[in-house]
Amino acid sequence: MSVRHARDDGAAARGDVRTAHQDLHSERGALRGEHPGRARNPVVKVADLAWLEFEKPDLDRAEVFARDFGFGVAARTEGELWLRGTFAGPPCVVVRRGRASRFIGPVFRAADRTDLDRLARATGTSVRDADVPGGGSTVALLDPSGFPVRVVHCAGELRALPGQRPLTLNSGPRHRRTNATQRPPREPSRIQRLGHVVLETSVFAHTLDWYLDTLGLIVSDFLFLDGQRERGPTMAFLRCDQGDRPVDHHTLAMHLGPGTGYVHSAYQVTDLDALAAGGEYLAERGYRRSWGIGRHIQGSQLFDYWRDPDRLMLEHFTDGDLFSHDLEPGWAPMSASGLAQWGPPVTRDFLGTSPSPAKVREVVAALRGDNELDPARLLGLIRAMTP
Repeated sequence: MSVRHARDDGAAARGDVRTAHQDLHSERGALRGEHPGRARNPVVKVADLAWLEFEKPDLDRAEVFARDFGFGVAARTEGELWLRGTFAGPPCVVVRRGRASRFIGPVFRAADRTDLDRLARATGTSVRDADVPGGGSTVALLDPSGFPVRVVHCAGELRALPGQRPLTLNSGPRHRRTNATQRPPREPSRIQRLGHVVLETSVFAHTLDWYLDTLGLIVSDFLFLDGQRERGPTMAFLRCDQGDRPVDHHTLAMHLGPGTGYVHSAYQVTDLDALAAGGEYLAERGYRRSWGIGRHIQGSQLFDYWRDPDRLMLEHFTDGDLFSHDLEPGWAPMSASGLAQWGPPVTRDFLGTSPSPAKVREVVAALRGDNELDPARLLGLIRAMTP
């Protein structure tokens, strides 16, 4: 069943779902008949992202960057590197030895072990042992874009580690710090937890519906191409549905594009000073900033984007929005200028719009393929993503 026709009209009539138009997170709401942004009866409702899976040929180099970026090491073998944050829970990232540096796929955390059985029955798969420190169970799936997606229930979790303390701030008449100076140390921004992953897909609508129907994600914000709103959204920020419990504005974001692949992943740090001082630490060690520091519009988080030695993009963030399940999606036009409330101009490196022979080949292949990209949409994307 497509969620495009799965709106729970009874809930809307009862007032159980609030609109998001009163300065909550978007200036606009849905028009009549537009995508509701949630499924009426999803197979399961995942609780969160568990971790992300990557391959890299050089685990030693990957570990050096990981420590500089602020990860802790949960486990290391000859072929695997498990990275963690300071919060209790599962690891943030697993890096396996492979021929090339690449993103494999996301792993979501099941709310309950029985959800894996329900998911396996609905998808014709099976529940297997999970290759995670401490043990657990998992179901392996494939989304419509071709990404391997796993849902896992872990037998145990990592204990919390000491984290960076937020600085005590003086603000206006509130003098919380007296006879003391501020000297945040120049050190890595210690990662607290995994926040979200962003993916590009050429089959956006089909993939979006799969995540809503299968994993129970719900949309916080839709973006559409200016002048093409009637054709539906081209980007979605999706959160987990945990009922009245507020969760991250987005756990997964995806947008239409000529390619299918990883865009970036984001990791929470303590506060703005930790984010900024950690950025200085990375710059001193020769790493490349992609874009930042600034504050986003959708999600509101403070951000700072960096490239690892293999040019994969990672984000430090702090102070993101938290939404409960009773907010409907916001709708806004997709534009490079609409990515931030403040900060430096968005870069071509972040947008991925720098011309190259590989990018031209990707666009040509997409226009010839069986997907949702056509010349009008491609032109709209180019205009939207032109700084």
